[in-house]
Amino acid sequence: MKKDIHPGYHEITVAMTDGTTYQTRSTWGKPGDTLKLDIDSKSHPAWTGVHRLIDTGGQLAKFNKRFQDFGLK
Repeated sequence: MKKDIHPGYHEITVAMTDGTTYQTRSTWGKPGDTLKLDIDSKSHPAWTGVHRLIDTGGQLAKFNKRFQDFGLK
């Protein structure tokens, strides 16, 4: 292995969306940094089964208007 080409591997704290934290080792950040997650297994629809529709740029409203006669909501 070549010397000095690999990133540092150190301990960081990961903060979940519900406020819980845990220690892990990572190449992210500096030793002792905290990684705050926006989406994790406690908030992502793939694990929770709760899907929320996010309207970006009016696309959802446009879809609902176009297919309002089909009885979908």
